[in-house]
Amino acid sequence: MKIVIAIDSFKGSISSIEAGTAVSKGIYRVFPDAEISIYPLADGGEGTVNALVNGLGGTFRIVFVSDPLGREISAEYGILPDKTAVIEMASAAGITLLSDNERNPMHTTTYGVGQMIADAISHGCRNFIIGIGGSATNDGGIGCLQALGFDMLDSNGKQVEFGSTGLSQLSYISDNNVLHCLSECRFQIACDVTNPLYGENGCSTVFAPQKGADSAMVAKMDEYMKKYAELTKDFNPMANPETAGAGAAGGLGFAFVSYLNASLESGIDLVLRKIKLEDAIRDADIVINGEGCLDAQSIMGKAPVGVAKLAKKYDKPVIAFCGIAKDENIICNNNEIDGYFPILRNICTTNDAMNPENAKRNLAFTAQQVFRIIDKFMK
Repeated sequence: MKIVIAIDSFKGSISSIEAGTAVSKGIYRVFPDAEISIYPLADGGEGTVNALVNGLGGTFRIVFVSDPLGREISAEYGILPDKTAVIEMASAAGITLLSDNERNPMHTTTYGVGQMIADAISHGCRNFIIGIGGSATNDGGIGCLQALGFDMLDSNGKQVEFGSTGLSQLSYISDNNVLHCLSECRFQIACDVTNPLYGENGCSTVFAPQKGADSAMVAKMDEYMKKYAELTKDFNPMANPETAGAGAAGGLGFAFVSYLNASLESGIDLVLRKIKLEDAIRDADIVINGEGCLDAQSIMGKAPVGVAKLAKKYDKPVIAFCGIAKDENIICNNNEIDGYFPILRNICTTNDAMNPENAKRNLAFTAQQVFRIIDKFMK
């Protein structure tokens, strides 16, 4: 029996690889001769660096960069064996790096993201996978571009300030001083947001309030984004603020597409291609996936359904394991997951449930019981 396991992390508890290993232990108790392949999984958001680096034999690198308010922090990214850099922008410009009273998109910057990219370039990377969820910023990505050598200048020819304030000052854009080799780089951006750069569905209107903006700030920032888009058109006539995902991460999506010729892609699709999961699924008998909590959100570009849809391309049965499953989760059965199994075996506290050793033990036990049934039907 050939089994492919591609299970997402149980956030706050165990990693993707740890979850897959636990499931495999339960299966081996029933089918000791099973051929089991475990693949790292993430959807382009939190955990993508760990999943790909640990699963594909890469290395981690720590670099000191600016946080959203320009303070120095340490941030980690990964370098895969093929010299692809894997970066989560939230590690440098994420909202969780700030306290509630520090959140203010007029001043928060993506500069640290550019510093991470620059560091990876200096270490020989020319291909990039970058997840851009969870930002604290609404600067249109100009901070990131500044760190890469783009001149974002005010009317006096000086670099503009950080944040949306910098957008309000922006008068001229130049690439005369960009980093050497930047033109050789290829950027694949994990982006599951489809918002445009500005307007009623733009980044300022939809996302800035949760980053600390009040209604007056939102209106101003939306106007700044329009001005930024016009200046970008002068720099790159092909720039389109209506591009799906241009408004991701406070306009960072727009910066990547317009200035770095990046592609915005579904996070799970990007990761699945990178780990070459389709090749393994083609020859599998059973595919296993899952995540910590299966709910209606799991079908919205999340890892479990992404794996399931790929499996159904080859008509493979799909089993999912999860920490908990919410009432509306029956929708997953309508999205290619044949059966899902919560792993909790008794009433316990959240801390007990998420204890890594408990989670691994529960996963192994549940997988064992499921495959005992499979064994009976095979006889």
